[in-house]
Amino acid sequence: MSDLTVDEQLSILNSHKKNLMYNAYNLNLSLIEENAKTSPMAATIQVLNDQLADVAKQQAALDAEIAKITPATPTA
Repeated sequence: MSDLTVDEQLSILNSHKKNLMYNAYNLNLSLIEENAKTSPMAATIQVLNDQLADVAKQQAALDAEIAKITPATPTA
């Protein structure tokens, strides 16, 4: 798939995972802010929760890619 070394690929994947963690944290803060309003918008809360679910799916996809390219460690 790539001319990059495994270490280079892992570095990029981990960078993407970190960005997803930032996104999830930001979405959680947005949920806190929305719920702090006198009249929180149910639609906004639903959209934020949907986005959090998407981030979780993206994280799982990256974890699967990491597992695919990481050499298996032999067991004793």
